[in-house]
Amino acid sequence: MLEQMGIAAKAASYKLALLSSREKNRVLEKIADYLEAQAQEILLANEQDLLEARRNGLSDAMLDRLALNPARLTAIANDVRQVCKLADPVGQVIEGGLLDSGLRIERRRVPLGVIGVIYEARPNVTVDVASLCLKTGNAAILRGGKETWRTNAATVKVIQQALEECGLPAGAVQAIESPDRALVNEMLRMDKYIDMLIPRGGAGLHKLCREQSTIPVITGGIGVCHIVVDDSAEIDPALKIIVNAKTQRPSTCNTVETLLVHQDIAQRFLPALSKQMAESGVTLHADEQALALLQNGPAKVEAVKAEQYDDEFLSLDLNVKIVAGLDDAIDHIRQHGTQHSDAILTRTLRNADRFINEVDSSAVYVNASTRFTDGGQFGLGAEVAVSTQKLHARGPMGLEALTTYKWIGFGDDTIRA
Repeated sequence: MLEQMGIAAKAASYKLALLSSREKNRVLEKIADYLEAQAQEILLANEQDLLEARRNGLSDAMLDRLALNPARLTAIANDVRQVCKLADPVGQVIEGGLLDSGLRIERRRVPLGVIGVIYEARPNVTVDVASLCLKTGNAAILRGGKETWRTNAATVKVIQQALEECGLPAGAVQAIESPDRALVNEMLRMDKYIDMLIPRGGAGLHKLCREQSTIPVITGGIGVCHIVVDDSAEIDPALKIIVNAKTQRPSTCNTVETLLVHQDIAQRFLPALSKQMAESGVTLHADEQALALLQNGPAKVEAVKAEQYDDEFLSLDLNVKIVAGLDDAIDHIRQHGTQHSDAILTRTLRNADRFINEVDSSAVYVNASTRFTDGGQFGLGAEVAVSTQKLHARGPMGLEALTTYKWIGFGDDTIRA
């Protein structure tokens, strides 16, 4: 089954690579329209997935990721329309010039070919990946989690209908609907057909892909994100940022999980934090020093466990640790961070510069919420993933991250001396 999907995807990728921007946008506009016109079928499939997920005891965070409603589906359709408005990178000349040999050389952006994406309970990923791949002339093979297979199947059906009505092969976007995990292992070895693999899920999935895949893998999406509260931070603005970073949507990978508070501001800051977190329904997990300052406050607080510094809560829980200074905070982030998104709240330019230069994450912030690490927020349109590695792509992956390049040489009967 997968071999036939790979053959179809590779054949489709050759056709997609030749499309003009106008032709690609026409497909995307039709997909967006069909998502809204056939919303009832997609939402019904999602209801069935949610019902089964609840029976299987999925966490609230996972249920939130899985759930669709009319507003979310409309937002997904509008994200597709936003991709239409973005500049098409395919064909862009990155650099070029005339060599001494007389050869005119160009480095030009081209599609990667076929993108494979393995993801869990995120039905929006199906549309995000499809729209970005189609915009960049790539075919896609998608393997969503078993929790969302009905939603994915209904969504891909709509996408394939739009493709065929535009005269393009349905094989340009395909989904593996079977929940059989053996198919994942088979997909990881489809290097004959898939040019790049993107896992979007937990640490176990990323580890499996790194160890077993014969396809180049882009890893990321695991977000143990930190906010450092410097001794020069202003308390009220700092609390506003922390509330946003923790509560705006707790189940996302760019949600803050650990707060590192400078010891010189802790006595003033932590009581205010406790009051604000109590109002926001956040449970605090504090180290020994912070616990002493928080235990009489209104927020629910308990002693932090060592392993909690290395895991995503994806819920209304927040680690709090007192640090001796910026060196201590940076050391903690280097030891426990996942190179996703980290922020410092400070009014000291020197400390801001140090944080930017010394924290090796794909996104770093000064006096801003970590929740901005997102393709839409960065002006990239819908994102295919957030990469925390360093080769090829890093941070939110938009259109350019789904292209590679080729060197083109133009001669006039030119030979090498």
